[in-house]
Amino acid sequence: MTAWNTTAGDGYELFFGYRDEAAYAGAVERLVADGVAGKLAAKDPTLWGPEAEPEASKRLGWVDLAEHSRPLVAEIESLREQLRVNGLDHVVLCGMGGSSLAPEVITRTAGVELSVLDSSDPDAVRSALSDRLESTIVVVSSKSGGTVETDSQKRAYEKAFRVAGHDPADHVVVVTDPGSPLEAEARAAGYRVFTADPMVGGRYSALTAFGLVPSGLAGADIGALLDDAVGIRDALARDAPDNPGLRLGALLGVAATQAVDKVVLADAGTEIVGFGDWVEQLIAESTGKLGRGILPVVVEGVDAPNFVPSTSDETLVTIGSEFVFDRVRTESGWGASVDATLGAQLLLWEHATAVAGWIIGINPFDQPDVESAKSAARALLDAERATPQPTFSDGGIDVHATPGLLPEGADSVDTAVAALLDRLDPDTGYLAVMAYLDRLAAAEVAGVRASLAARTGRPTTFGWGPRFLHSTGQFHKGGPAVGVFLQVTGEPQEDLEVPGREFSFGEFIAAQAIGDGSVLAEHGRPVLRLHLTDRAAGVAQLLGSLR
Repeated sequence: MTAWNTTAGDGYELFFGYRDEAAYAGAVERLVADGVAGKLAAKDPTLWGPEAEPEASKRLGWVDLAEHSRPLVAEIESLREQLRVNGLDHVVLCGMGGSSLAPEVITRTAGVELSVLDSSDPDAVRSALSDRLESTIVVVSSKSGGTVETDSQKRAYEKAFRVAGHDPADHVVVVTDPGSPLEAEARAAGYRVFTADPMVGGRYSALTAFGLVPSGLAGADIGALLDDAVGIRDALARDAPDNPGLRLGALLGVAATQAVDKVVLADAGTEIVGFGDWVEQLIAESTGKLGRGILPVVVEGVDAPNFVPSTSDETLVTIGSEFVFDRVRTESGWGASVDATLGAQLLLWEHATAVAGWIIGINPFDQPDVESAKSAARALLDAERATPQPTFSDGGIDVHATPGLLPEGADSVDTAVAALLDRLDPDTGYLAVMAYLDRLAAAEVAGVRASLAARTGRPTTFGWGPRFLHSTGQFHKGGPAVGVFLQVTGEPQEDLEVPGREFSFGEFIAAQAIGDGSVLAEHGRPVLRLHLTDRAAGVAQLLGSLR
């Protein structure tokens, strides 16, 4: 049975479709009866069971950030004016995962410039360093204070400032947790430091200093953002069937328990720019563990392949005011449309993800498989760095594959890609494309997602490396073992040293890609890596093969 209904509230509107009305209604009733919304608002860490309690007890500070972050607004705005008086009006954010995804959405939606450096690619780092250095203020964001990518970027900027005759202390602002190694180091260097709420995990940190400092310095109206979040707070806290967080979380969670565990996210007339990239991390990293989870599939728009899910394991969720369910019925029978301002959307989806975790039976605040790829990369950097030998080369592309993936005698990229896609389960599988390239210079590579989705008819995701390692990387290893993986790496135009380290940026990003591929292989996932020996020629060949 398929039912469709609209729920409206102050500043938000939701439209739901559910295949199993009884299961959905029952889940909402159970959530209300168990007081889940009220307990979440009260930061009750017992909601997700005794095993999750130790982590949940230190990860629920996001619930009331709409109010608690208010004092930051005046402080950030004052610093912004001071910096601009000093001629510093080009804001660069060095951060990974939750430290960069939320500020990118906030500033793009506000229409203000923020340059985000979330890559280890030497060409990307060199390009950032050459852009308006004298007027640059660098926001270095790391919750742990030990994120290797962010530390490497900071070191590169510090050296560039000194070479240009500038004092880094005039150009660097740090955001980190109190007591982190980065805080002590930054204060000793004379940097301006903002400490964030340590009771908030990275992917829930949009309304902490991690989201607000770079966004506010770039010129976004962060006060209005918090106002929007305050506007939906009471609705999310009440134990009632019309609570939008309970309803959205129930839809995601119940669908996943019925093997509808992929969520297609599309823009349907919203003014919010790039929201899917932020939601992708929130959902994938929060739910993808213990062999369970929800895979977000961010598509290019309402006309993109995968927009109307053609398989029974996909839920369609649109962001915006176009209620597509008037003309679209998904094969799975599950779907939602969510229309709200950005601040309200951020808080709504955080609540809904926590609720979905409650229904699925996982801890939405840990990420047990993220560290494995980091450890593999560190091990490669510490070892004798030998260049892996390809299985074969085809034109400007070296082909690497997990054992047993390629047929005997394979000698072309086309054959290798076909072999990977042959491993894609037609009923439950998904394809993940992961490009370890300069995402600005090689932006056209992202277009292969739509091409491969149309070719396979299966959910297809695209992620830029290494940023996805702090996002969907958790789901790839901890979620259902139904993915096949296509890595794209490339020789940089020129390598770049990491000041004070024994490795270069080129060696670092190579270790990240190879290390992640090895961990995926250890988990039994098929991995094909296409290495572009000449980026310009290799990209053209790659696009031809994948399209």
